[in-house]
Amino acid sequence: MKFTPLRRALVATASIAAAALALTGCSGFGGSGSNSGSKVTITFLTQNDSADRAQGKALIAAFEKKYPDISVKMDTQPAGTQGDNLMKTKLSTKTMDNVFHYNSGSLFQALNPKTSMVDISGESWVKDLDKNFKDVVSVGDKVYGAPLGTSSAGGILYNKKIYKQLGLSIPTTWDEFIANSKKIASADPSVTPILQSFGDTWTSQLLVLGDFANINKQDPDWADNYTYNKGDAKYVNQPAFEGFQHTAEITADGLVNKDYASMTNAQAMDALASGKAAQYPMLTSSMATVQQDNPDAVNDIGVFAIPSPNAQYTSLTLWEPNALYISSTTKDDKLDASKKFLAFANSPAGCAVQDKTGAVAGPYATSACKLPSSAPGFTQDVQKYIDDDAASPALEFKSPIKGPNLETILVAVGSGSTSAATGAKQYDQDVKAQAQQLGIKGW
Repeated sequence: MKFTPLRRALVATASIAAAALALTGCSGFGGSGSNSGSKVTITFLTQNDSADRAQGKALIAAFEKKYPDISVKMDTQPAGTQGDNLMKTKLSTKTMDNVFHYNSGSLFQALNPKTSMVDISGESWVKDLDKNFKDVVSVGDKVYGAPLGTSSAGGILYNKKIYKQLGLSIPTTWDEFIANSKKIASADPSVTPILQSFGDTWTSQLLVLGDFANINKQDPDWADNYTYNKGDAKYVNQPAFEGFQHTAEITADGLVNKDYASMTNAQAMDALASGKAAQYPMLTSSMATVQQDNPDAVNDIGVFAIPSPNAQYTSLTLWEPNALYISSTTKDDKLDASKKFLAFANSPAGCAVQDKTGAVAGPYATSACKLPSSAPGFTQDVQKYIDDDAASPALEFKSPIKGPNLETILVAVGSGSTSAATGAKQYDQDVKAQAQQLGIKGW
């Protein structure tokens, strides 16, 4: 799996296809002016995997039912790097669809929103957006994106039954987390305290990338300093070094499963759901596997933030949903119709469509959308961190730099073949090479 950015590898519905761009007829262009008839037609671009296509079709059908004077034509294209390049080409050549579905955060920033997208700050529904999401679709005080789908969180998934049986409390410091893990090990040697699943190498990164909210809490300027090579914002230095230390520590302490080198993400989620393991550093989006394979165990699993050494910094790292944007070439009645489409997606009716067609990985990024009563309990765990102002977006939403070799480096650190200090140094070099390749100032 491709791991740029992390959410592409973790969202259970993401099926990155190396297919050619589909449905790129003239009707897919943004254009301006009115249609010749009384019915306005706009185009909507989304990714070509089955989940995005299904959700897009359902959203369009519900929207057209409410607005019979508007027709929406859906176009699709691949995700991943190929999709990134197509996005940039369409926007630069002014052939982008009226509405398009794309990443939030640093990849959104790379599309030059000020010139390529419509500012939607004045729309009434924008006031309902969660501040964390608003930050990752804004430039200055102007908002450009509307969320589609739920957020997810990177933390420690845990088996509630095991915690209850052993009388364990949710840890707020790293030492408490290790103490809990040792109690689990001593209570029943057949239960794995902490799962690792290096059979899917991308999963090795959670204790580093999922720790970013803790870094951000300690130093809100860390992401900017990291991006522009300022100060001590390196992984060899604290607080960022903690993630490398923790990855090495849990293996050195004998707290992980013996088959960590070969176990896959799906196998780990099954072990957690069945009670064969107690804790797993992972994204909540992987709960889709439990919902499919062990539906009766969904509410037996909760999530808590990766604990910082200091409780006052312990925060939950969020992966914000992708967003809907309006291309700047969209004018007149097409612009009005496009704004209605975004507003509908962020209305109770639009949320109902998302409930039926999307995988719930956390709360919605807008207060206009409420999860159904049937939503898994872990989503409330995530919501509590957000309500308590103890959550913030992952680094990939704040910086375009992510070294491509992090997962390989952390597999070595987590296996004990490379020390935490050496791994952090290797990753800082990886980051430097990536930043220079991107042409970022300061490198």
